[in-house]
Amino acid sequence: FARTFLVGLVNTILVSTLGIFFATVIGFVVGVARLSKNWLIAKLAMVYIETFRNIPLLLQILFWYFIVLNKLPLPRQSMNLADVFFINKRGLYLPSPIFESGFWVVGVAILVAIVAVIFIARWARARQERTGEQFHTVYASLAVLFSLPVLAYFAAGSPVGWEIPELKGFNFKGGFVVIPELAALLLALSVYTAAFIAEAVRSGILAVSHGQTEAAYALGLRPGPTLRLVIIPQALRVIIPQLTSQYLNLTKNSSLATAVGYPDLVSVFAGTTLNQTGQAIEVIAMTMAVYLTISLTISLLMNWYNKKKQLVER
Repeated sequence: FARTFLVGLVNTILVSTLGIFFATVIGFVVGVARLSKNWLIAKLAMVYIETFRNIPLLLQILFWYFIVLNKLPLPRQSMNLADVFFINKRGLYLPSPIFESGFWVVGVAILVAIVAVIFIARWARARQERTGEQFHTVYASLAVLFSLPVLAYFAAGSPVGWEIPELKGFNFKGGFVVIPELAALLLALSVYTAAFIAEAVRSGILAVSHGQTEAAYALGLRPGPTLRLVIIPQALRVIIPQLTSQYLNLTKNSSLATAVGYPDLVSVFAGTTLNQTGQAIEVIAMTMAVYLTISLTISLLMNWYNKKKQLVER
């Protein structure tokens, strides 16, 4: 049953990690939109927040799975994009990469590009502290991050191929598939948790003194750079502790995957394995230990990040 445990663990970590990423992105966008001066955008953000955070998560999971994804067409009538991407009630089918012998060159180039981007960022920060002049690293970083792997790709003789999904019989073969159970669970966890993160972002921005905004405008900054360079960095000290709680909630809420048959740890290990072995105490104890370990890891990482972002008083 070690394989069952490992499969459940990997699936739990996968949906939790993806959920945290998408919930954070959606939450920050909606949270900022909630404070927009545009009446329509602000009201739409408010409707989103009040709707999704007040509907039980289990109902949202069932809605996405049975009402939305289950109504998609059968494989033979699949919706497709450029005969490469296919979506039907059995999942989303994507091309999968095939790595050949020379791909290690591209991998090394990617690592070198990442190190170069970090070096550029540190150099620009040191230069600004020394001279007061700001160097825009975005374009330089993007150029390095994309040019090095692309050059390595062609220099190594294009060592990556693609396997396109093909309809064979009653289903698609080849490629990569996102099963509807994962999609429904991920959608529900993301939009539900994002509503709470949006409120955390809104409260964090409002906690920053309005004088900071006025000072930024007085220096000639536009609203966009003011939000990115002045408001958000100061708001993070209020936002991060709330983010930690939401990340922990999302990870634990992923155990609701049993409702739609997604093979997470609770479903395949605390469910199937427990029924077959009858060793309830051992199985439940291991499941609890896994969730405790994941939660403590998230807490440690977020506490470290929180300390790093705290204001330094002089």
